[in-house]
Amino acid sequence: MSPIATSTVSARAARGSTTAAFEKSKYDVIIIGAGILGTALAATLGKRGRDVLLIERDWKEPDRIVGELLQPGGVQALKILGLEDCLEGIDAVPCSGYAVFYEPDKVMVSYPSDKTPNSGRSFHHGRFVMNLRRAARNAPNVTPVEGTASTLIHCPVTDQIIGCSYSYRNKDGATLSKNVYAPLTVVADGCFSKFRKQHIAKDVTSASNFVGFVLKDCQLPHPNHGHVVLAKPSPVLLYQIGTHDTRILVDVPGKLPSVSNGDLPTYLRTHIGPQLPSDVQPAFYEALKTERLRSMPNSWLPPSSNARDGLILLGDAMNMRHPLTGGGMTVALWDVVHVDRLLASSAVPDLADTALVMRRLGELHWTRKPLSSVVNILAQALYSLFSAGDDQHMKSLQMACFEYFKLGGRCVSTPAGLLAGVIPEPLTLVGHFFAVAFYGVYLICTGRLETDPSKDHNRGLFNLPWNLWRSVMAIWTACVVVLPVIASELQR
Repeated sequence: MSPIATSTVSARAARGSTTAAFEKSKYDVIIIGAGILGTALAATLGKRGRDVLLIERDWKEPDRIVGELLQPGGVQALKILGLEDCLEGIDAVPCSGYAVFYEPDKVMVSYPSDKTPNSGRSFHHGRFVMNLRRAARNAPNVTPVEGTASTLIHCPVTDQIIGCSYSYRNKDGATLSKNVYAPLTVVADGCFSKFRKQHIAKDVTSASNFVGFVLKDCQLPHPNHGHVVLAKPSPVLLYQIGTHDTRILVDVPGKLPSVSNGDLPTYLRTHIGPQLPSDVQPAFYEALKTERLRSMPNSWLPPSSNARDGLILLGDAMNMRHPLTGGGMTVALWDVVHVDRLLASSAVPDLADTALVMRRLGELHWTRKPLSSVVNILAQALYSLFSAGDDQHMKSLQMACFEYFKLGGRCVSTPAGLLAGVIPEPLTLVGHFFAVAFYGVYLICTGRLETDPSKDHNRGLFNLPWNLWRSVMAIWTACVVVLPVIASELQR
């Protein structure tokens, strides 16, 4: 490629509008999707000397209501990748933990200082993505293009994926198509992946939606902390994403009420507003008058191991969990760390050695497991507890969890470390989860845990059979909540 052609491509890439006119057709790696994972992976592999093509449908700043909280473990991964500068200049807000509100009480869940040298960060998602995209464009050996990947190309003899076809618009506005080839294609096109069903047999499920909007100049009770309100029927999240902006996410189980006829605003105003901390309510009611209500499905997709030569799915295209705990970006960035190590040139000199590449990537499923399983199990289990609704046995676990945090010490520091992504120990998580359940049994048997406030405390021998039944059901409910998620993590 001539210097003039190269400079033309670079100039267009800087605007996010590269066409295929001057591009070659063969690369070391093709990455489909320039989100969190795709951009971080492109920048990292490019710096390692791999020739990378990064395909993105739209290079304009994305506007999402989730993916706005990066846990301390994710900040650590960014530093390992040399991308920590991407957190600068976006008005990011340090996050030191959570304040959990359970009317009329609250408890602080702060990240353990001995495990988290870095605080978390909360920010506008799009600003962070644009910094990552800038890092990818500026990295050596990375060619960014604006186009829509349409099909994956497979070898008719070996059935190996050998590239993809994408469409783009030329300078005259005409839609053209181009085939590009590489020994490895990475699909990182997000939660609505168009390629997932072709290669992953597991189904995406969604039991609720987050409804989100921005509160202007909201005075949160505890600055630099996420706020979790254990509202009925399910939790509400608040965290500051800029100097003047606070994100609120309201979990709405089942089918969303209609926005057009006013059902959703009415639900938020009459049912959710009164359950929020009093400091937050004025900004909440004011935002309901002016802000656009947006929704996002809270999806669950257990992880899968790679099964197709020449192809790997990563990020939300391969594994999703409820965003309640804000662990998705942390898992994605650590997956980039793992892929970078597995495909290091010292271990894989030539990516055209498909057998070696796929053998190395085959290790990823278990290499990522300590952290990803903690994040997945924690997200699904906590959501089940925090959205107890009218289920009295789940309500018992919810109350037991809150009281467990109030014990302090390791009862709160270790769960906070698990939440922060700095304690990748699944057995530790399971141990604390069942410790909560058995602490609930203790509270039930001592009459200190009553899910129905209209009843007297269930103390004394007369109530022993009923308390024993509640205790058994508390343990049973804990098993029902966590064991299926654990089972899904043990599958390939």
